[in-house]
Amino acid sequence: MTAPTAEFPPSTTGLPGSPDLLRSVFRQHAAGVAVITAADPAGRPVGFTATSLNSVSAEPPLLSFTLGTGSSSWPVIRDSTHLGVHILGEHQRELAGLFARSGADRFGPGTERVEGPHGVPVLSGVLAWLVCRVVARVPAGEHRVIIAEAVAGDPASGPAGEARPLLYHQGRFNALRD
Repeated sequence: MTAPTAEFPPSTTGLPGSPDLLRSVFRQHAAGVAVITAADPAGRPVGFTATSLNSVSAEPPLLSFTLGTGSSSWPVIRDSTHLGVHILGEHQRELAGLFARSGADRFGPGTERVEGPHGVPVLSGVLAWLVCRVVARVPAGEHRVIIAEAVAGDPASGPAGEARPLLYHQGRFNALRD
């Protein structure tokens, strides 16, 4: 006699592919939180929160992220040769929320920044930052995958003792737990 076995996975057919399915599955995926910045030709800064940041290659030092073409930041990112990538710490939930909100004054009085290499706005107090040269913008549905090469940065620019990254999981910004 054979012992009954639990079926795993519960369904081998799954659900049909859809935007809702993709969103539901990726709510289970914890991602690091970054803010991407750039400046228009007049020097006005733009920026947005990204959870799609990925390391692509160490040689050359490439990374990627995605941005919707309907985003208010898209026209400047589309035309920029250089941009900033900022890794946020768990102490920066409010900053992540600010850069994620549509219509927010992202570079108002509460957002500290300096002009970095190539005129890119570099945010203060982040865990680490890079200035990157854009090497490709790849169409992907209503988004573009931006591939960029690191040209300058600081791997440990955050405040002392604030070395824990901010995460995005289940539609919320979260702290890393041990």
